[in-house]
Amino acid sequence: MSSCCHPRPTPPTGPAHPHPLDPLSAEEITEARRILEKAGMVHDTTRFPLVLLDEPERHTAAAHRPGDPVVRRLRVTLLDTATGTAAEAVVDVTAQVLLAHRELDPATDGQPQLTFEEQGAVDAIVKTDPGWRTAMAARGITDEAMELAICAPLAAGCTPDARPDRRLVRSLTWLRCDASDNPWAHPVGGLVADVDVTERRVVRLVDTGAVPVPAECGRYAPEFTGPARTDLRPLEITQPEGPSFRLDGPLLTWQNWSFRVDFNAREGLVLHRIAHRDGDRERSVLHRASLAEMAVAYGEPDPSRNWVAFLDAGEYGLGTNANALRLGCDCLGEIRYLDAVVADDLGMPQTLPNAVCIHEEDHGLLWKHTDIFADEAVESRRSRRLVVSFIATVGNYDYGFYWYFHQDGTIAFEAKSTGIVQTSAVEPGAGSPFGTEVAPGLLAPYHQHLFCVRLDAAVDGPANTVEEVDVVPLPDGPGNPNGNAFTTRTTVLADSAQGGRLADPAVGRRWRITNPAVRNRMGQPVAYTLVPQPGPPVLARPGSPVARRMAYGTKHVWVTRHRPDRRHPAGEHPNQHPGGAGLPEWTAGGESLRETELTVWHTFGPTHLPRLEEWPVMPVDATGFALKPTGFFDRNPALDLP
Repeated sequence: MSSCCHPRPTPPTGPAHPHPLDPLSAEEITEARRILEKAGMVHDTTRFPLVLLDEPERHTAAAHRPGDPVVRRLRVTLLDTATGTAAEAVVDVTAQVLLAHRELDPATDGQPQLTFEEQGAVDAIVKTDPGWRTAMAARGITDEAMELAICAPLAAGCTPDARPDRRLVRSLTWLRCDASDNPWAHPVGGLVADVDVTERRVVRLVDTGAVPVPAECGRYAPEFTGPARTDLRPLEITQPEGPSFRLDGPLLTWQNWSFRVDFNAREGLVLHRIAHRDGDRERSVLHRASLAEMAVAYGEPDPSRNWVAFLDAGEYGLGTNANALRLGCDCLGEIRYLDAVVADDLGMPQTLPNAVCIHEEDHGLLWKHTDIFADEAVESRRSRRLVVSFIATVGNYDYGFYWYFHQDGTIAFEAKSTGIVQTSAVEPGAGSPFGTEVAPGLLAPYHQHLFCVRLDAAVDGPANTVEEVDVVPLPDGPGNPNGNAFTTRTTVLADSAQGGRLADPAVGRRWRITNPAVRNRMGQPVAYTLVPQPGPPVLARPGSPVARRMAYGTKHVWVTRHRPDRRHPAGEHPNQHPGGAGLPEWTAGGESLRETELTVWHTFGPTHLPRLEEWPVMPVDATGFALKPTGFFDRNPALDLP
């Protein structure tokens, strides 16, 4: 163990009482399955693509006090692998009753997310298909090489000719020199297999023609990359008295911050009831915060690749793909890890060890001033921030998701993309207008990462309003005689039809979440401001399958009335969904957004033009945003730091 790793955890004291927003327990998952079995809804071929807490109304959660009774309900998605039929159920594990059940119509509801069992079956199904083997042999690939191939299980999206009731996975093929080789270095071009995972067979093979398979390996393990550097001396991060945060079960307190830590199979890390102590007042900021969806959409027009676009939360599950984090590698310093409990494909509880990492880290200078009129008297304070994070691996990419809490009242979020870029094959040296040739004949296609966070606003209470704020110059004239003046222009987002907004760096656009009923000492509404780091919205053409399914990515900010069933920006079941679900439905117009319960959905992320320096493994690419107090406090809240 490295000297900079401190494995002793901060032991939680344990919750004094259960809370309606506690993470799911193994016992609750087991009980939900038992209730469904008793109701005759579980058979040998039944699988559980998703089991989630049916979160209580925010008023119920806000009104809860220690010792109050707690009612726990679970939302369960069921899949019959023999027929492909699917259903949703709501189970009350407190009263031990089935509350609701309905079958899903795949034509309108979409399909449940992929199970690990289905993903694991695709490789063998494709490799036994005669058409695939013939296409591979025509490319000069031997039987032995075929057995070392990787036939990846990729979400199929929604193509015009696909039957909606057919549960499909699309598969591209990559080769390996041996079992330890990096398959992403050797894509088989022009070949895609459509697999019906219910019938367990290839139902369509698309072959647009052979392209030479890139031969150069892309190994990145130490034994293949030369001797390691020897000029790095130990960097020790120590907190001899332990960290400054405290865990009481899922309740985390640090400095003036408090919130509840949750984790679910779809979104991964979820934070509830985020509040900041201001003197003797506990002031709410957000009711709920999570990464609700993320898309990865590729830009190649070739028929064998023009469908490649994934919704990683809704099609694969970010939580179920969480890493077991390791000291000294994923996290550094005085760490507290939290395990997570999710349901496996059979609806049984599964513990994901070390799924969540909590630690403090130095963040440089917080504030400083040198008084040049008082013998250069100096006051400065060091910044420290609390980090709550998890890492998920979905296919070729690894994603780190980090919530940051600062001592000045700022909340920030960062998504870090790493892993290996997805690849396709081109004629060596030919290049492509749709990607970067990172090795001879190996193309890393251009693509977009479109992250979407869900922020259930609660700025000093539930009755909030969102304002769009631009910085604009004044026109020349008597009011601006020297041409230097600029001011702000504020647009109140009053109706749901105004809910979808684009960022504009030219005017410094940001969005202010206010509470008009609560005023600061200057008489202005208290507020938090969302400060974006905008990139291009979804670049697929309007009306295309990608743009329809990833419609949330067409705007940087959406504001909707909060509703308990408005959980996911691309809809409940985006797998094979034709598109248009979620945010486009909720922003049709006619709902007032003034002084009410709101959800702010923020879409951000890089349009990735891969570089040679990102092969064979990609350095972290970070993106995110900040929520900054704006008249929420009456003065700098970090004046009392030692």
